[in-house]
This record gives sequence, structure tokens and C-alpha cells, in this order.
Amino acid sequence: MSLKKATILIFVILLIDQISKFYIKTHFALHDKIVVFNWFQILFVENEGMAWGTKISDFIPGISDRTAKVCLTVFRIFAVFGIGYWLVRSVKNQSSRILIFAIALILAGALGNIIDSAFYGIIFDSSQGQIATFLPAHGYDTLFHGKVVDMLHFPMWSGFLPEWIPLFGGKYFTFFEPVFNVADMAISSGIGILIFFNRKAFQEDEEEAVKQPNVAPK
Repeated sequence: MSLKKATILIFVILLIDQISKFYIKTHFALHDKIVVFNWFQILFVENEGMAWGTKISDFIPGISDRTAKVCLTVFRIFAVFGIGYWLVRSVKNQSSRILIFAIALILAGALGNIIDSAFYGIIFDSSQGQIATFLPAHGYDTLFHGKVVDMLHFPMWSGFLPEWIPLFGGKYFTFFEPVFNVADMAISSGIGILIFFNRKAFQEDEEEAVKQPNVAPK
């Protein structure tokens, strides 16, 4: 896959991700939902941290939530630069198409969530109990303190788990509980491809390494 095709893929995913988030922010109040099917809902939630709402402050005692939020956003920005370098290098080295495709998916998803984290706090006002306004006089927070917009919910099964299951027996459980967005789907798909098609993704790089044995300098 060429860099041009990878860039187009990233742009398309990013566009779909941001259009869906803008629509939700400007048409839904927080926690509003539309039941499309019994197993699929459009449910508007906002995520201040990482996956499943996890925050850096949950792991590092003494750090405030706001400081942790800035650290997370800055880390994501550096990660995007690293992933971007990996993508360009993979294209330059003519790595396998599946590897470049997977990296492009991950990069697109990372960019999508960074836009939320970095800018949504200043370009939208609060969605709590109301539909947010785009470009209000005052946003709901400051730069780098935005919340990631999630809306895709697939509660395929809900019920009480059997008592014989260790730790969780007898508890009410929903599969699949997390709410996510298009960017999350892109990241998960990219990582999934690298995990399940690992050998095929890195095959050409391994073959190239075999063709170029190390030669000791004279």
C-alpha cells in the first residue's frame, strides 16, 4: 500500500469519526439514547480517560485528575508522531500491505480521539442536561481537557451470571457493556490485525532481513 492510499484511508476514517461525534454533540444531550435494535443502541457518553474510562490518576496516587488528563493527551500526541513515523518507514521499506493497513487504522483512530481530548473542551459547551452548542462564547473546559465522545453500544446479552462462576457468579452482567466510537473501532481493528495476522504482516520484513545477512566490516 502506498503512502497516498494510506493517507486517504486515514482521512476517510477520521472524517467519519468526527462527523459522527459532531452529530452526537449537536443533537444529543449526555446519556440520551436511541434503541436501533435490541442489541444495538446509539448512547451518548463522554470519556475523560483511557479505555473504559480508566484514568492515569487511578494508577498514580497524588496526581490530580486534571494533571492526569493533560499528561494523557500529551502522551497521545507523542504516540501519534511515533505511529506516523512507523507508517512512513513501513511504506518506505515496502512492508506488507496488511501491516501498512493496520498501522493506518491505528493512526486514524488515535488522531480521532486526540481531536476530542485536545479541542472539544473549547469548541463545545456542556452536554449535561442539554444539547451542546458548537463554538460557544465559552467552552465546557480548557485546551487539552476535552472529553472523548462515545456513542456505539452493543448490549447483546444481559442477565445474571450462574452462581458457579468464580468471583462473578450471581452478578448482573451485560455483554458487550463498553460504549465506543469509530476511532476506537479503527484502533481495535488495527491491533487485531497485527495480533491475528502477525506472521503475514511482518513476513516481508523478515524475508528482507534474511536476504541481507550481517557482514563484518573489514
